Amino acid sequence: MPRPLAVRRHDEIVRRIRAVGSVSVGELAEAFAVSHETIRRDLKSLADQGHLDIVHGGAARRGVMEPALSQREAENAEGKGAIARAAVKLVPENGTVLLDSGSTTHAIALELVSRQGLTICTNSLTNAGVLSRVPGNRVYLLGGEVDGNDEATIGIDVVNAVPNFRVDVAFVGAGGFAEDGDPTDYSRSAAEMRGKMLLAGKSYLVADQRKFARRTPFRIPNLKQAAGIIVDVLPDKPLQAAWSTRGVKVITV
Repeated sequence: MPRPLAVRRHDEIVRRIRAVGSVSVGELAEAFAVSHETIRRDLKSLADQGHLDIVHGGAARRGVMEPALSQREAENAEGKGAIARAAVKLVPENGTVLLDSGSTTHAIALELVSRQGLTICTNSLTNAGVLSRVPGNRVYLLGGEVDGNDEATIGIDVVNAVPNFRVDVAFVGAGGFAEDGDPTDYSRSAAEMRGKMLLAGKSYLVADQRKFARRTPFRIPNLKQAAGIIVDVLPDKPLQAAWSTRGVKVITV
């Protein structure tokens, strides 16, 4: 049976997750002055009780965890394919492409197999595998810890690697959007990583219609630095208005 201190800690963890949507192991360990291993045991116990979902580096409100890549690839494949075909037209001959992980960017990778002579830097294991088989391509996998759910590298090592490349065009995913038009993501580290990618070269957010009403908890910074957002259909009027107010170019395919 959990000790009284652990019970109070569990109650506070659940309260925080209900309030903000997700928490990290590091911030909880610091807040409660306990080890990371203690927090991981707390989160596993609370997950077993159905209070939360374990995510990389912490926990999220139940139902806020991103589905596995294999599941996402089957969702709105037609719309993602249309986004991919439009995106590939923006890639210059013999250009350098920064390609994020995710199901929409994987659709872009599948379209790029018809192009040769490209330099591709990506944090996606699947995208690297597909594009490295194309003769004449140079593929760089951005190093970092591997997230099995997204089949990609994540974290500070990826963030630090991005500025090493002179990028012509970047394609960056998102987990969802806030009401004010900001792209959002499932974890703080993923949001920071994608924000850094938006600063590389001529960058485009890519998002299919399933993302428009999804409210993931962490804001992806640097939307103003993006050249535009490529979507399969226009979102509802409030989100359109939010993007218009902020001067965001929307490319509808």
